[in-house]
Amino acid sequence: MKTLAIVSHPYASQSRIIKALQQTAEGVDNVIVRNLEAMYGNDVNAIDVAAEQAAYDGVDRVVFIYPTHWFNLTPMLKGYLNEVWQYGWAFGAGGDALKGKSLMVVTSAGASPFTYSHEGLIQSSMDEVLSPMKASALYVGMNWLPPLAFYEVAAANRDKLPQFSQALAQALSAA
Repeated sequence: MKTLAIVSHPYASQSRIIKALQQTAEGVDNVIVRNLEAMYGNDVNAIDVAAEQAAYDGVDRVVFIYPTHWFNLTPMLKGYLNEVWQYGWAFGAGGDALKGKSLMVVTSAGASPFTYSHEGLIQSSMDEVLSPMKASALYVGMNWLPPLAFYEVAAANRDKLPQFSQALAQALSAA
């Protein structure tokens, strides 16, 4: 199975978890990694739409790796979706470039799993927070895969990084 991993972090120099997850993805066979901020900075207008769309050719699965940023996507990932997943390419008017591919979100959160529960502060699960991504995937004909979320990363010690990386490597290696 060939996988395209799109990585985004608005503060890359401060990222331990996302950097570690990107390095893990880069080490898995049949995974192509594209880091939005490394390629385009924070400039949505710099995105090479044709190159990004071409990156989906021959891919079976797409994985977005990013920190949940105020219960949402990162700014660059949202801009990327707006620019790259265009009408006529991804959906509508005969566009079906994403149809039949699978989408998986791999995200980190500074808060605890309890915060992301109906009893917790936000009274919503991570699945509910990610519902716009699920809706986007289904809208363009993709298969939605269960997300992989890592919690309490703000307090994560280096000893948790191998556990996070192993979980991602297993998910990426699964057919």
